[in-house]
Amino acid sequence: MDVAGHSGAPAYQRIAATYRNKIISGELRPGDQLPTEHEITELFGVVRQTVRSGLSVLVTEGLIVARRPHGYFVRQREHMVYRPQQKSRPRPATPEMDRFSQQIVAEGRTPSQLIEVSLVQAGPELAERLQVNPGDTIVARRRVRFINGEPTNINDSHFPLDLVRDSEIMSPAYLSRGTDQVLAELGYRQDYAIDEIFVRMPTPDEIHRLNLGPGTPVATHYDTGYTAAGQAVQCTVNVLPGDRHKIVFERQWQDDPGN
Repeated sequence: MDVAGHSGAPAYQRIAATYRNKIISGELRPGDQLPTEHEITELFGVVRQTVRSGLSVLVTEGLIVARRPHGYFVRQREHMVYRPQQKSRPRPATPEMDRFSQQIVAEGRTPSQLIEVSLVQAGPELAERLQVNPGDTIVARRRVRFINGEPTNINDSHFPLDLVRDSEIMSPAYLSRGTDQVLAELGYRQDYAIDEIFVRMPTPDEIHRLNLGPGTPVATHYDTGYTAAGQAVQCTVNVLPGDRHKIVFERQWQDDPGN
C-alpha cells in the first residue's frame, strides 16, 4: 500500500513518512492523537512491530510522544524566545524577578528554577575561557529553569574560586541583584563579554536534567565576561533544547557614509 507515495520504501519508513507529512502539513496539529497501533496495522497491512518501528522514528525525530496506555500524540511545542543580547540590559526593578522570570510572567506562564552550588574541576573548555589551568577548582552555580513546571533550559555559571571565595555566589540562594553586581562589588566589574553558540547533541547529564526526548539537539551558548583589563571572571553555559527555544538576535543598523 503506497499511502505516502513511497512504494519502494520499507513499510516502517512509509508509516513514518505518512504521519510526518500529516504533521508538517498541519493535518495533524499539536496535541492531536494518532490512530491506534491496531488501526495503523490494518491500514498498512503489516504486523504491529512494524508499526511500532515506524512510530519510533517519529518519536526520535521529536514529532510525536508516546503516552502509554493512551497512544501517540503530536508533540506540543511552546517555544521560549531566547535573546543572547538580553543579559547586557538592566535587570527588572522587582528584586524577586530576574530577566527570565520577567519574560515568562509577561507571557502568562509560570517560571521557577532550581539552583545548586558546587566546587568542580575545570575541564579544558571552561579552563580556557576562565583563564585557569585544566583541573583547577572552580565554582559552579548550576541552575535549571522551568516554565509551568517543565524543565526549559540550563543556566550554569562558573567562576574562578579565588575571585568568589566566601562571597554570596557560594550560596545556592537566589541573588536578587545578580552575580554580575556581586562580582562588581568584589572589584571585578565586567566591561565586555564574548558570546559563542554551538549546536550539538546533549550529554547524558543534560538529558537527565532537562528530561529530553530521543533525538533532541541542543544549542550551547557560552557567555564569558571580562573586566576592562581582559581578566575573565565568569563563564555562563546556557543549554537550550532545540524543541523548546527560538534564538533571536536584535541588531541596530549604523549609518555608514561609505554606502
